[in-house]
Amino acid sequence: MRIRDALRLAGVAQHLAYGLCVATLLYPLLSPASRRRLQQRWSRRLLAILGVRLEVSGAAALHGLLVANHISWLDVFVISSIAPATFVCKSEVRRWPLIGLLCARTGTVFLERGSRSAARQVNRTLAGKLRNGEPVVVFPEGTTSAGASLLAFRAALLQSAIDAETHVQPLALRYRDGQGMTAVAAAYCGETSFWQSLRAIASAPEITASIDILEKLPSAAQTRRNLCEQAHAVIGSRLIQSAPGYFGPAQIMATG
Repeated sequence: MRIRDALRLAGVAQHLAYGLCVATLLYPLLSPASRRRLQQRWSRRLLAILGVRLEVSGAAALHGLLVANHISWLDVFVISSIAPATFVCKSEVRRWPLIGLLCARTGTVFLERGSRSAARQVNRTLAGKLRNGEPVVVFPEGTTSAGASLLAFRAALLQSAIDAETHVQPLALRYRDGQGMTAVAAAYCGETSFWQSLRAIASAPEITASIDILEKLPSAAQTRRNLCEQAHAVIGSRLIQSAPGYFGPAQIMATG
């Protein structure tokens, strides 16, 4: 392991420990606005430690239900660096070392996959947050991909935007290496462990995380399936335009 990589990993461990202490002792005492500012600064610092550059295209102010494609555990912190929000994560994340506890302490909503009753409860929780003006982020693919294709979307959690009478804000997320191609080191999928993923990111020569903030989708007079199909189409279209070697339109589909 190179010295630079070791320093990055040590910096991540220290930053996670610091974040956990702050989330435990200070976070409960802060206002929602102060929590979001803290979340944003912490996320930006994590990206800096790992050497991940950030590029953002589109409007800066984000609210409503944010819907993004899902490539890596890093997605949460990339999005938080521009739009600190409540995230919905699979229940397994709660058991991850340090990060699982940190997510739990900072208000992440955990979803038990495959449970309709759990999805209904999560939708009620998200709708309440959206009505209060809190941005919420969901990853409708339900799992991560290698970053070279867009999986089918599940529509269930988009019901929260309809119930809260707010819009859906699609985000197209990608990671590039120094040659502008898909950065495979950023992907967290298959049998890769969290430790293996963290080491791959820390040792990558260059990673740029790009977020395209796309045209928002109104939820009025919509079904969640219609919203899901629209979000999938606009995210897929943007990724085809901006990512070399991405999939063709025939592979775009939506379910749920």
